[in-house]
Amino acid sequence: MSIRWSTFVLAVVFSLVSLGGQAGSLPEEKARLSADAFAKMAADLGLREATAPSRDHAGWTKPQKIVVWMLDGWDVAELQVVAPAVEIVGVDSMEAAEAAIADAQAMIGACSERLLSRAPALDWVQVYSSGVDRCVGNPSLREGRKILTNGQRIASPALAEHAIALMMGLVRGIDLYHGNQDDGKWRRDVGLESSDFMELDGRTILVVGLGGIGTQVARKAHGLGMRVLATRGSRREGPAYVEYVGLAGETLTLAAQADIVVNTAPLTDATRGMFNQAFFAAMKPSAYFVSVGRGASTVTADLVTALNNGDIAGAGLDVTDPEPLPQGHPLWTAPRVLITPHTGGRSDRGRQRLFLLVQENLRRYVTGEPLYSVVDIERGY
Repeated sequence: MSIRWSTFVLAVVFSLVSLGGQAGSLPEEKARLSADAFAKMAADLGLREATAPSRDHAGWTKPQKIVVWMLDGWDVAELQVVAPAVEIVGVDSMEAAEAAIADAQAMIGACSERLLSRAPALDWVQVYSSGVDRCVGNPSLREGRKILTNGQRIASPALAEHAIALMMGLVRGIDLYHGNQDDGKWRRDVGLESSDFMELDGRTILVVGLGGIGTQVARKAHGLGMRVLATRGSRREGPAYVEYVGLAGETLTLAAQADIVVNTAPLTDATRGMFNQAFFAAMKPSAYFVSVGRGASTVTADLVTALNNGDIAGAGLDVTDPEPLPQGHPLWTAPRVLITPHTGGRSDRGRQRLFLLVQENLRRYVTGEPLYSVVDIERGY
C-alpha cells in the first residue's frame, strides 16, 4: 500500500470516528438545548415545580412504556431523546390509544375514563390543556391518587393578549364599526358619543383569578398605564404591578371599582356561576366584562339581561356557556358583544411551548424527579 493511499485511508477512518463521536453526542446535546429552552420558558411563565420527587409517589415505578397523543409537527424521536430506555408509543386516535394503554405507566395528552380504566399500571397523566374539570372527575384518576399534570400557563401569553384585544375592541367601539364593513358603508355615527370611547390610561381593571393567565393580563394592563386590582382563591400574594390582591369574598366590592373586569378564573365548584346577576349589578354601567376563563363561570342568562338592560357597557367573550354557542342564541344579538369561538389560546408559539413542557416532564418522570405543573386533584387546578 502506498504512503499516499495509507494516508487517505487513515483520513477516512479518522473522519468516520469523528462523525461517530458527534452522532453519539447529538442526543445529549439536543437534550441539553431542550432543557435550557425549558428553563427559560419556565422562568418567563412562572411554571411551578412540585415539592416532592415523582419517585416518592406510591404508584411510581421505573417506567417501561408511555403512550403519547401526538400533535401535528411532533416527533416521537424527539421525545425518545430524553427517555431512551422507555418504549414511547405515539398515537393519534382513541382506538390507537386504547390498543396501547393496557401496560403503560403514563398517558400523555388524553384523560378519559375510557382510557384510564384500561390501564391498571398507570401512574401519571399529562393533559395539554390548562382546564382539567373534565379530567378530575374520572374515578380511575382518583384511584391510587395518580399524578396529574396540565398545560397551565402555556397559553397564558396568547390568552392575555386576546383579552386585551377584546377590551380594546370594546372601548374603541370596533365591535360597532365592524358592522359598517359588512354593509360596505362609511358611517361614523354608530350611536356612540365621544364620552363613550374610553381611554385606558389611569383606568381600573379587575382581574378575577390571578393565576397564569391573570398574571399575564395584569402585566399587560399595567403596561398600558392601568391601575390593576385582582382576586385569587386562597392567598393575597401578587406581583408588584398589582396594586391590591383580594380574596374571593371581596370580588363584588372590587368589581364596583373597575372599568374593566377580566375573568381568568379556573372552573371549580366555587367559581361555577360566579358571574351572575349580583355580580353584574355590582359593576359600573360604564364598565366592560371580558371572559377568557371558563364559560360555565358565567350565568349566561344573567349576562344577556345585564347587556340588554344597560347594566354594563358591553362584553368580550372567548368562552360561553353553552359551547358551541347555538345559532339564534340571544347572546349573539345582545348589544355591545364581541364573541370569539374559544380561540384565545391559539398562537404560533404555543405548540412549541407545550412540547418543551411535555419533553421536560417526560424526562423528569423517567428519572423520578419532581414534575412541573402538578394539579391538585381535589381543588381542580
